[in-house]
Amino acid sequence: MSRAHDMGGRFGDGPVPIGGEDRVFHEDWHARAMALTVLSAAHGAWNIDASRHARETITPQDYTRFGYYERWMAGLADLLVARGLVREAELVNGAAPAPMAAKTLRAEAIPASQRLRVPYTRDGGAPRFAPGDAVRTLNHSPNQAVPGGHTRLPCYAMGRVGQITRYHGAHVLPDSNAHFMGEAPEPLYAVTFTATELWGSGAEAAGDMMVLDLWESYLMPADG
Repeated sequence: MSRAHDMGGRFGDGPVPIGGEDRVFHEDWHARAMALTVLSAAHGAWNIDASRHARETITPQDYTRFGYYERWMAGLADLLVARGLVREAELVNGAAPAPMAAKTLRAEAIPASQRLRVPYTRDGGAPRFAPGDAVRTLNHSPNQAVPGGHTRLPCYAMGRVGQITRYHGAHVLPDSNAHFMGEAPEPLYAVTFTATELWGSGAEAAGDMMVLDLWESYLMPADG
């Protein structure tokens, strides 16, 4: 079943606003929301996949009415409480608990923290597929750690045939990592789909292509 955040190819959500690209943040509080989200992650209590999943699990009513950074803040609030960094009452009254205050990232440490890069490449098994292979995506993510949990396989690409165009090496599997159930690294591929394969008669041009990065457990041989 499609969830509120999985909007690709879905009809009925209205037009996508276009414009205002000359501004990085459209409201002053947007910059603060981004800073708070990024710096809260410095506590190491969650990973990027868990952060994405927290936004995905906002109630559909709130997800559809919230703006982009409102979703960020709602997801962050849920993570802070779920991971024991603050209590719900502390979010309401604005008082930071002593353990979290002690770990506050000070201004002088911010530049170095933001230059830190944590690669998601890992040692993994031998790839099952190679560039040029035709593959079909599954109709679900077989390795999802939790039913209805996080996955990077969008609904519009399920059950579709594409071609492997690049092997990226083994990477952390988001389906497992988002739920703190281990990194479970596996081969990651760039898979190219034609627009008509994905959208059928709704494709704007038959020659258009889309490339998705997909994990091996999302794929099977096209003739399998």
